Amino acid sequence: KELKEKQEKKQDQYYEMANAPISKIIPKLAVPTIISMLVTSIYNMADTFFVSQLGTSASGAVGIIFSAMAIIQALAFMIGMGTGNFIARMIGAGNRKLAEELASIAFFTGFGVGLVIAVIGNANIGQLVRMLGSTETIAPYAEAYASYIFVAAPFMICSFIMNNLLRFQGKALFAMVGITTGGVLNMVLDPIFIFGLDMGTAGAALATGLSQFISFCILLFMCNSREECISIHPKKFKPTLAIYGEIIHGGLPSLGRQGIASIATIIMNTMAQPYGDAAIAAMSIVNRFMMFVGSAMIGFGQGYQPVCSYCFGARLYDRVKKACVYCVKVSTIFLLAVSVIGLIFSGNIIQMFRKDDLEVIRIGTLALRLQLLTMPLQGLVVMGGNMTPQSIGYGIRATIVSTARQGWLLIPILLCTVPVFGVLGIQMAQPIADVGTFILAAVVTKGIFKDLDRKKAEKNL
Repeated sequence: KELKEKQEKKQDQYYEMANAPISKIIPKLAVPTIISMLVTSIYNMADTFFVSQLGTSASGAVGIIFSAMAIIQALAFMIGMGTGNFIARMIGAGNRKLAEELASIAFFTGFGVGLVIAVIGNANIGQLVRMLGSTETIAPYAEAYASYIFVAAPFMICSFIMNNLLRFQGKALFAMVGITTGGVLNMVLDPIFIFGLDMGTAGAALATGLSQFISFCILLFMCNSREECISIHPKKFKPTLAIYGEIIHGGLPSLGRQGIASIATIIMNTMAQPYGDAAIAAMSIVNRFMMFVGSAMIGFGQGYQPVCSYCFGARLYDRVKKACVYCVKVSTIFLLAVSVIGLIFSGNIIQMFRKDDLEVIRIGTLALRLQLLTMPLQGLVVMGGNMTPQSIGYGIRATIVSTARQGWLLIPILLCTVPVFGVLGIQMAQPIADVGTFILAAVVTKGIFKDLDRKKAEKNL
């Protein structure tokens, strides 16, 4: 009887994905992921806020190491999202055995990758911070911050992987508990370590590392203690090249989106060096704020992805299209509202972080305003051009779009605009890339909708 009840509970969950109103099931799955993403962004902003009180160079250090953290997160999301949408498709197709093996493959692979990063990162920390674009005045702060971040890499990667695995099983609430607890702890520990224990930037990094470890423990407990969740166990670790190929194919958009964004940030920091620590600090603050706003939209999209993957696996192609259109509309309206408010208070937002540095405020305010003007375009870019193709296994198309905005469009724009316009070139490069990415995403989304119509026609033959 107990086993039957568990099976019925699982079936109810997947029945909702396939039959519940789109306007109800997606928000239901999205609310926990939105909270998780917002908390993650808030504690990233908290690091920037508290460290910025130490000075402009310390503030710049957070921006420098953010590139390294983004690369670590990119690897985690590649494994986690690549495995997660694979699991959702397999469950939709009725192959639960493979889905259970995939979870363990993702976890232990991620932990191994994190160990490699921890060893190599701390062994070459001096060279790495300078490769990331650090000036000589920023370097000491950056090295202190990076040392703890690298040590925490295995736990950071596995936390993001488990977060995605739970999400794609429709267990976003469990994922939220782990991520949110760690995030709240980080915000509490930041001022204690930075100012109370006088650890400076190292204290901010230690707070981040400890919070990631706590999240890791909670998420692992959730995966292995809840009967309705796919558990993680060494006996289920049965990797094959074919499985890794599917995971990489499905996760490449995430790796591309965050990985190439890190490269673009490194290039931006390097090109900002001639304009002083203020330019690096200003762009660091702007990037953190934009990431905070974007995190709510991405969290909403992550509530959409399990529905998209499951319905595609179940050959409910009209429902995939309907869900995509709904998410594009909602996210665009949200971003438009935030952009209007942000434009009004953009100067105040930058002053919150570095109120005593007029140059940081001047550079950051204009950069923020320019990026807010094009931010509403990201609704279609993220939902239609990135998350939809990634969720249904169209990894190449999703990768092309995800790498455009902060990669193969942004980098050439930076290289062209900065020599001509100086700091203004740095400030306007991202908005120009946003417009180009929007056009690309519109083309990709239209093509996917045509493919879905074709698959529907083939199914009905």
